[in-house]
Amino acid sequence: MAKTVLVINSGSSSIKYQLVDLESGEGLASGLVEKIGEPSDGHYKHEFNGEKHELEEPIPDHEVGLKRVLGFFEEYGPSLKDAGIVAVGHRVVQGGSVFPKPALVTDKTIAQVKNLAVLAPLHNGPEATGAEVMRSLLPDTPQVFVFDSSFFFQLPKSASTYALNKEIADQYHIRRYGAHGTSHEYVGSQVPDLIGKPAEGLRQIVLHIGNGASASAQISGKPVETSMGLTPLEGLVMGGRTGDIDPAVVFHLIRNAHMNVDELDTLFNKHSGLMGMTGHGDMREIHKMIADGNEDAKLALEVYVHRIVSYIGNYTAQMGGVDVITFTAGVGENDEIVRRMVAHKLEPFGVKLDEKKNDTRSKEPRIISEPDSSVTLCIIPTNEELSIARQSATIAEQGDSYGNTFTK
Repeated sequence: MAKTVLVINSGSSSIKYQLVDLESGEGLASGLVEKIGEPSDGHYKHEFNGEKHELEEPIPDHEVGLKRVLGFFEEYGPSLKDAGIVAVGHRVVQGGSVFPKPALVTDKTIAQVKNLAVLAPLHNGPEATGAEVMRSLLPDTPQVFVFDSSFFFQLPKSASTYALNKEIADQYHIRRYGAHGTSHEYVGSQVPDLIGKPAEGLRQIVLHIGNGASASAQISGKPVETSMGLTPLEGLVMGGRTGDIDPAVVFHLIRNAHMNVDELDTLFNKHSGLMGMTGHGDMREIHKMIADGNEDAKLALEVYVHRIVSYIGNYTAQMGGVDVITFTAGVGENDEIVRRMVAHKLEPFGVKLDEKKNDTRSKEPRIISEPDSSVTLCIIPTNEELSIARQSATIAEQGDSYGNTFTK
């Protein structure tokens, strides 16, 4: 009998889901719930067996949305009763120092995830709510929290510690937690097989670049650096986020623009990055604007690439060299222009891009550098859902490391 895991990603006004087959690694069905709690009608999309089913109606809260999702599985397939579901895995952005590993969903862990919302206010609350609702809807199925920050909890203290007053940092739990950890861990684990080298001693940089963007440095599959920090704001330039910026900009805007905390939060997280520089957060639109001669878009792309190359140089120095650089996520997997610009910046160090391979579209993991390149360049499509599904199934079968147990 097939074994599957339903992976849930709950946002403040949306829910993404995918039913993953553990043996094949394929997504059997997937969907999206949008505009939860908004005045206008919400939107559902459920895809299974090549068919797409959509519905528009009010969605007052997550419970209503998830009930409808379970109804879609029964109405349009596949039936969860017949799909061999062994767990529901919930993606959570911030596990703080409380959760270095996945955890079973219990009253206690739900409360802990909610408490950690102080470190991820846009994410943890809705993610805890989604788990709470699914636990009530599927009481006989183990529910598991899988944390984006867990992989980077292994960072050396020299990489995770900010040079902030120690008492303040300790009291308010301020350190580099990182994000996109599930993706970085998954992609990094695929590299050794793709390039035919052992994981032991392998120095690699993973570039998860999309609307959200982050970089990691890994040695022997363990993280030694990452670009996101206390929150996902730090690091690379993103669709709507600034990435690295002098924190004194905050003081400057408070004093001179009289902006408050919420206004600054919105400015830095939603109205900056590519969006702030060009009016568009989608890299495809940036390329169209450049083709039309837009100088702002041209500069935005240059800033985007400049920041990526800066992190590559930093991480190469920190690791004492680099063997592999891997591109993943929306831009990393699909944008040959960005990859080419990054690779060309690295040419003085012996990096050689295979232009034909770089320009070939494919959904398969592949090497895009020349055989004699000093660094192997790869593209590996990320699969966070599969990683969450596998971790959730393990916890459902073996229990977590915190002493929590699943009871029906």
